[in-house]
Amino acid sequence: MMTQHTFDILVIGTGGGGSVAARKCAAAGKRVAIVDALPFGGTCALRGCDPKKVLLGAAEAVARSRQLLGHGLQQEAVISWPELVAFKRTFTEPVPAKKEASFEQAGIRTFHGVARFTGPHTVQIGDDVLEAKQFVIATGARPRPLSIPGEELLLDSSDFMELPELPADMTFVGGGYIAFEFAHLVARCGVQARIIHRGPRPLENFDADLVGHLLTATRGAGIEVVLNTEVAGVERLPDGRLRLRTTAQGQARELTVSLAIHAAGREPALAELNLEAAGVACTRHGVTVNEYLQSTTHPDVYAAGDAAASGLPLTPVAGKASHVVAANLLEGNHKTIEYGVVPSAVFTHPVLASVGLTEAEATKQGLKFRVKTDVTTGWFTSKRLSTPVSAFKVLVDEDTDQILGAHLLSPNAEEVINLFMLAMHAKLPASEVKQLIFAYPTASSDIIYML
Repeated sequence: MMTQHTFDILVIGTGGGGSVAARKCAAAGKRVAIVDALPFGGTCALRGCDPKKVLLGAAEAVARSRQLLGHGLQQEAVISWPELVAFKRTFTEPVPAKKEASFEQAGIRTFHGVARFTGPHTVQIGDDVLEAKQFVIATGARPRPLSIPGEELLLDSSDFMELPELPADMTFVGGGYIAFEFAHLVARCGVQARIIHRGPRPLENFDADLVGHLLTATRGAGIEVVLNTEVAGVERLPDGRLRLRTTAQGQARELTVSLAIHAAGREPALAELNLEAAGVACTRHGVTVNEYLQSTTHPDVYAAGDAAASGLPLTPVAGKASHVVAANLLEGNHKTIEYGVVPSAVFTHPVLASVGLTEAEATKQGLKFRVKTDVTTGWFTSKRLSTPVSAFKVLVDEDTDQILGAHLLSPNAEEVINLFMLAMHAKLPASEVKQLIFAYPTASSDIIYML
């Protein structure tokens, strides 16, 4: 028997893109409900960036201990995978209950299950039918279907982080940040790791030269990187292992692997919502929205985070978008989304970090700029840790002296890139940044030598 419910606003998704909007609207006196088909908390807190960083912390300790063998350390650190996963769970397991309790304390009604639109203002969740005046779609992303035979035999990133033990070898299908981060992790656990990427170079959104240096570091860590190769099919062998059928330059090849991970990108998780029934237009990039993050075809629907065809698929971006959505829901469309300068990082060892334009992008735009780049393995920051590969590239506009882009491969790059972001956001001339006095010796103090 169906149960009817009526709300002012229904939020679909409990991650960074939906939570803020739900709380702000509830605090303003709106009748708000929130629903998720997965445990409450969203990808970042439960299956993505936060637990991933916990796991990678151990890999960093192993990598640094290996680098310092014979330089003061007499033995390298060793990872116990079961203990590491148990430690990771201390971060993730409390999240769903705490999240749901916080919603209920805020007066937000919670629902669990798959939400499917049945009309412009109605959604069905199991035996519950929810009618709402307005909606926020913040369902995040999911692994992109590969459309190859046997792809269901591949594990995804969520499965990976719950593995009770690691196999002797592991292959990652795809050459994005998930593949590189997890390959660097398991390689430090003694696993023979392999990355298969269908294009000529991986990490395509990052600077080509810095990616080249990262490839050197990756292969130096014992990770096999196979380029220009596409996985065409997967099958289970009698002994439990997998056979991957690949093609490269027209040549077919078969690989036998213990375990394979889908790391070939993600897409907005919209397939189950039945958006057509509500008249909400979307593309493979997400719900089509205007500058207010409002659906271009349904004025009572807004979208934020990975579910929206707007902005980079990053957690801080989703959080910022959620504030904009809440403001427009409560006061009418008046606040537009301005993403500004957004840094990103690949948590390999060393870390690859980037903000602003790559050299290729700046050249394509016809900008007049100078480039400063160097291998920094001999710099103190890298040398004291015996880092085998490190480098940087910085672009500065020749007319305005503004920093156009910064690209780092080094220890602590994920922190230093934020200082470049601040300088770019504040529009500080490169010459002025060079005059600043940083705490020394630190990774940040290297900035003045990069400009």
